[in-house]
Amino acid sequence: MEEVNQTSSKGFILLGLSNVLYLQVIYFIMFLLMYIITLSGNLLLIIVVRINQKLQTPMYFFLSNLSIIDIFFTSSFVPKILINTLSIDKSISFLGCALQMYFGIALATTECVIIAIMAYDRFAAICRPLHYNTIMNKTLCICLAIGSWGICLLNSAMHVVLTFQLPYCKSHHINHFFCEIPPLLQISCGDTLPNEIAMYISAVILGMSSFWLTLISYVQIISTILKIRSSQGRHKAFSTCGSHLTVVGLYYGPMLFMYMRPRSTYSPEMHKTLSILYTVVTPMLNPLVYSVRNKDVKNTVQRILLENQSSFLERGLPRACHFWEGSPLF
Repeated sequence: MEEVNQTSSKGFILLGLSNVLYLQVIYFIMFLLMYIITLSGNLLLIIVVRINQKLQTPMYFFLSNLSIIDIFFTSSFVPKILINTLSIDKSISFLGCALQMYFGIALATTECVIIAIMAYDRFAAICRPLHYNTIMNKTLCICLAIGSWGICLLNSAMHVVLTFQLPYCKSHHINHFFCEIPPLLQISCGDTLPNEIAMYISAVILGMSSFWLTLISYVQIISTILKIRSSQGRHKAFSTCGSHLTVVGLYYGPMLFMYMRPRSTYSPEMHKTLSILYTVVTPMLNPLVYSVRNKDVKNTVQRILLENQSSFLERGLPRACHFWEGSPLF
């Protein structure tokens, strides 16, 4: 009982990815680069959608939501990972761990639902083009977005309450690089069956249902694409769908595998490796995969870069001219 109170007051120790120094440096550089790319890509996409009126569509409304999720999702983990990777003190407070888990679960499940809605939006646009504006109207889009956020925030609160009411008397060392349900259940000495049941139910309702909706939507999309007479058009559409499905697989696969497998088969090292895919890799790829083929996005990015370049030259040119005017030529 004494150790339970000690854990509750002092928090936990995150063991991280490795204790080997050169591996820690490699992990630090890798996570830092991916974090910078994730923030840059997602922020740029939000700005582009905001600037370009042609992108004020349901698809890019949900993609902006996805970018916001990815920014906050990675920001709830990566800064702490970077600090702990090179720091001697790898502790995290009890409240900090609870908040990290809350935002992690809420944002991860919201991303699942938003990806499914985006797949349905593409299905409506490609398979029901004449009724698209009626199906994906502004009111429905706003309601879907609010509903997704609301349900997933409530779901996350339930899991955090269930997880942090458990006694942690085995250890306060978490064999992971952030606070997540499976590694915390491993160090609890209480009955974790209710937690596992709640985890499976949430995984089925929010995870599996979103995954199947995404998969069914893309099956319908592909069957419609097969009817396209132009081989070039088919190739382009298949290439786009293939890249989307790759990201979907990278995100859903590891998450469903970890949260739906029995506790007896839990492997800390495998869990760490798979966690990297949906916490860092997928948020980095999302803005690239979902928008890199769009001409309006590329043109807007080029316009932003050219405007910044011209404004930089305009600010720098007078100073340069002034320098040369006041300097001897020989």
